[in-house]
Amino acid sequence: MNISRPFIERPVATTLLMVALMICGVIGYRALPISALPEVDYPTIQVATYYPGASPEVMITAVTAPLERKLGQMPGLTQMASTSSAGASAITLQFDLAISLDVAEQQVQAAINEAGAYLPPGLPSPPFTVR
Repeated sequence: MNISRPFIERPVATTLLMVALMICGVIGYRALPISALPEVDYPTIQVATYYPGASPEVMITAVTAPLERKLGQMPGLTQMASTSSAGASAITLQFDLAISLDVAEQQVQAAINEAGAYLPPGLPSPPFTVR
């Protein structure tokens, strides 16, 4: 028994079957729930620091810059953005998808501890992380 024999003997039925399969394939392809830009949750951690009474310039030079230097050395860091205002500083860190959020948080805490020597001595509380 040859598998291709019935298809060779009935070319019209073979063509109709092929067209039906192509139509089902096109309908199935169009029904796939795939977007052009899928939403991906990157591991993101924010480091916040409060220094009441400090001007934005003091926050940038005395708090944000030393933290950025230490945080920028972490492996797997893909993006870092910071904002400094009167008495507050926030650094947002985005990591590679391959890094677990728990591992990233440990790395961030280690970098904050290293940067502690370069922060102002009058800081009421150390920088803290927010997921």
